[in-house]
Amino acid sequence: MEEPARSPDGSEQCPQGRELMASSTGSTLCMSSSRSESVWTSSTPRSRWDIYRKPLVVVAVGVAIFLFGVVITSLACFLKEHKKVYKMSGPAFLSLGLMLLVCGLVWIPIIRKKQKQRQKSQFLQSLKSFFFNR
Repeated sequence: MEEPARSPDGSEQCPQGRELMASSTGSTLCMSSSRSESVWTSSTPRSRWDIYRKPLVVVAVGVAIFLFGVVITSLACFLKEHKKVYKMSGPAFLSLGLMLLVCGLVWIPIIRKKQKQRQKSQFLQSLKSFFFNR
């Protein structure tokens, strides 16, 4: 059996050494838990809702927060009570909503580009298998 890891001066045992020795599946666990590979390399066709659900939710939340910011900012013009609070929080909601809206709108073309690359890759793989499996 191997000796547990010691500190550089040799006086203390490092607890990490025991954990690393006990866990021999750490590298395989990290490799198998990658979600990004399974999403783009799976051969089952996915519906458009499954593909675009997350960006559409981000866009919808961004629009809702942006409109809330518009309402809060307009309250600062009409109401005299708590005017400082409305003037501070209104632009914050405006900027947060706009940021989410833009992120969602940029996410959609990125997904389209990845899907086109995936389709090209599948086509090239089928060509390769056709010519090399003869």
